[in-house]
Amino acid sequence: MFIQTEETASADTLRFLPGRDVYPGGADLTAADAGRSPLAKRLFDLGNITRVALGADDIRVTKTADAEWHIVRPQALAAIMDHFMSGMPVMDDTAPALAAAAAEEEAEELSGPAKEIQEIVDTRIRPAAKDGGGDVTFRAFRDGIAYLRFEGAAYGLMGPIQNMLKHYVPEVEDVRDAIDLEDRPGLETPEGKAILELLNSQINPQVAAHGGHISLIDVKQNTAFVRLEGGCQGCSASSATLRQGVEVEIKKLVPSIAEVVDITDHSAGVTPYYS
Repeated sequence: MFIQTEETASADTLRFLPGRDVYPGGADLTAADAGRSPLAKRLFDLGNITRVALGADDIRVTKTADAEWHIVRPQALAAIMDHFMSGMPVMDDTAPALAAAAAEEEAEELSGPAKEIQEIVDTRIRPAAKDGGGDVTFRAFRDGIAYLRFEGAAYGLMGPIQNMLKHYVPEVEDVRDAIDLEDRPGLETPEGKAILELLNSQINPQVAAHGGHISLIDVKQNTAFVRLEGGCQGCSASSATLRQGVEVEIKKLVPSIAEVVDITDHSAGVTPYYS
């Protein structure tokens, strides 16, 4: 089995092409999601991987800022090869609802607002996002909410994209990350709900003034996984904001939380400081 690699706009992300189908539905995974994908788990188990994006025919692997590709690349190649040789599925039977939603959207002909959103994303938004080192794809339109999948620097475009879609498609009331379509049981726990309320009512209104946003990705045991987006992604002050502000407030509100983990790919931000 021969696996090719390609560089991407981010120095911390490599594209691996195994020469076979990977996951047509697409999935953007962090360490918090490792249990959903045997392939991603092998990569996260290396200990220096922060993100795995599964595509139709490729695997985008993002390493930690302090790791070196001459060490990580052969390890990742071996992990990917071992996975495909094992015969195990790329995603297990509890694959996220995101993949099911994507397959459903592909199986059905889009119409109305969903079709308009798809066309705007493909013809206007996606080319601009790729020029900036990211990507945006349409996933679903439900109850006035457009769900888009963001990659890399594209998180910084959330505000402009929302304004554009609301302008051209009046039915759009909000734009959200497609990760919200996934089944994340940790968000339904009392701890998850409390943290979400804290972020939405107190913290995000403050960071929004600087063009930023903080999303709660999941809560597992005593750990909260968050992602910094927009102006917060790649900002030199984001570490202090998280550790001295956000983490302190979360732990104060939910004492059972022992750690707040930042899963953001800061090297792909608007002003990256890990690159």
